Amino acid sequence: MKDFAAIVLAAGKGTRMKSDLHKVLHPIAGKPMLMHLLDTFVLLGINRIVVVSGDRREQLDKALEGRDIATALQDPQLGTAHAALQAKEALEGFSGNIMVCFGDVPMVRSETVQHLNDALAEGAKVAVLGFRPADALAYGRIIADDNGTVRKMVEFKDATDREKKTRLCNSGLIVAHSDDMWPLLEAVDNDNAQGEYYLPDVATGAIARGDKVVVIECEPDEVAGINSRAELAEAEQRWQAARRLQAMADGATLKAPDSVFFSHDTKLGRDVTIDPHVVFGPGVTVADDVHIKAYTHLEGATLATGAQAGPFARLRPGAVMEENSFVGNFVEMKKATLGAGAKASHLSYIGDATVGKDANIGAGTITCNYDGYFKYQTVIGERAFIGSNSALIAPVTIGDDAIVAAGSAVSRDVGAGDLRMVRAEQLVKQGWADRFHDTMKKKKAAAKKDRAKKGK
Repeated sequence: MKDFAAIVLAAGKGTRMKSDLHKVLHPIAGKPMLMHLLDTFVLLGINRIVVVSGDRREQLDKALEGRDIATALQDPQLGTAHAALQAKEALEGFSGNIMVCFGDVPMVRSETVQHLNDALAEGAKVAVLGFRPADALAYGRIIADDNGTVRKMVEFKDATDREKKTRLCNSGLIVAHSDDMWPLLEAVDNDNAQGEYYLPDVATGAIARGDKVVVIECEPDEVAGINSRAELAEAEQRWQAARRLQAMADGATLKAPDSVFFSHDTKLGRDVTIDPHVVFGPGVTVADDVHIKAYTHLEGATLATGAQAGPFARLRPGAVMEENSFVGNFVEMKKATLGAGAKASHLSYIGDATVGKDANIGAGTITCNYDGYFKYQTVIGERAFIGSNSALIAPVTIGDDAIVAAGSAVSRDVGAGDLRMVRAEQLVKQGWADRFHDTMKKKKAAAKKDRAKKGK
C-alpha cells in the first residue's frame, strides 16, 4: 500500500490511566499498544506514518527512535480534527489515501484497513469504520442506509434521542484521498457542545458537498478503545484468548489454556506441551516436542527439540536449552547454554555458563559469576558430573568427563577426567555432643529454677 498514509492520534492526556507513562505506551502482551498498531501498518506496507503527539511528547519520541515514522505536535489540543490537521506538514507532497486513527485502538486488523482502502477504489470519497457494540454507551453514531451509505455522523452529546437509539457506532477511523482529506479537515468548525474540531465532521462535510461516504463494519473487539487500567486488562485478556486458540490450532497442547500467558513474539513449534500456569515473557522461541511444566517463567530463552523445563523453572534472557536437555524444579538459567542431553534437575543457578553435552548438574549447584563489578564465565565440559551443593567460582573451566565432588567450592580449572574435591578435613570428637547436651540441660533447669524463685 505505497499510496497510503496513516495519521495516528496520540496527543491526549490519558487521565483515566492515572499513570506517568503515556497511555499508548502501556503494553499488551509485552508490547506497547501503539506498537501493535504501527506494526500492523508496517506489515501492510504503509511507509508514510505520522504520530501526532501532545502530552508527554518526549516519551513518544523516545519510543519511536529507530523507526521511519514522522511526528507532529498538537498544541493547544482543540479536538481530533485539529490533531489530524497537524500532520499535514509531515505529509507534504504525499498524494494518496490517508487514514486517521487513534493510538489507543491497537487491535485494528490489516484486512480492515484494506477494506477501507477498497471502498475508496469503488467510488466512495470517504470511508469510515463502524461497529455495533452490545451497549452503545456514549459512542458517536453513524446514520447509514442498509447499503452502507452514510447519511449523517453525530457525536453522542450532539445526537437527538432518536439518533442515540442507533446501534451503529463510530470507531473514529476514517479514510479519504489526500485531495479530499486536507480540504475537509480545514473546513471543520467547532460549532458543537464541546467547542472542539471533531474528526467525524470530515464525513459530515463530505456529505454536505454531495460526496459519497460509506461505512465499513468490523467486530467491536477490534476497535475497543483503551482508556483505563480496566480496559487495558480487558484488551490483554482478549489478546491472550486469541493467542491461546492460535497456539492450539498450530499444534501445541495447552493443558489449562486460561492459565498460560504469551508474549507478543512467542514462537512455538509443533507438539509442544504447556502445563498450567506458564508465563512467556518477550523473546522466547520453542522448538518441536518441548515440554514446559507448570509454573515455569521464560523470557528471552530458546528451547530446542525435546527439551524439558520445570516445574517451577525460570529461564532468563540468554538461556539456551539444546536438544533433549532438562531443567527441573527451582532451576534458574541466565545467559547460559545447556548442552544436548545435559541435566540440571533441581535447585540450581546456572548463569554466564556453557554446559556441555550430557553433563549433569547436581542439586544446589551455583555458578558464582559476579564479583560485584564484573561477570565471569563458567565452562563445563561434556559428560562432566557436578556433585550436589557445589559452588563453581568463575572464571573456571571443568573438563570433559570430570567430576566435582559434592560440597566443593571450585575456584581453579579441573582437567578432563579429573576429580576435584574441595572440603575441609572432618573432625570427630567422641562423646562431645553428649557432654554438650548434658551441660545445656543443666543450665536450662537452673535458669528455670531461678525464675521461679524471683516470681515468688
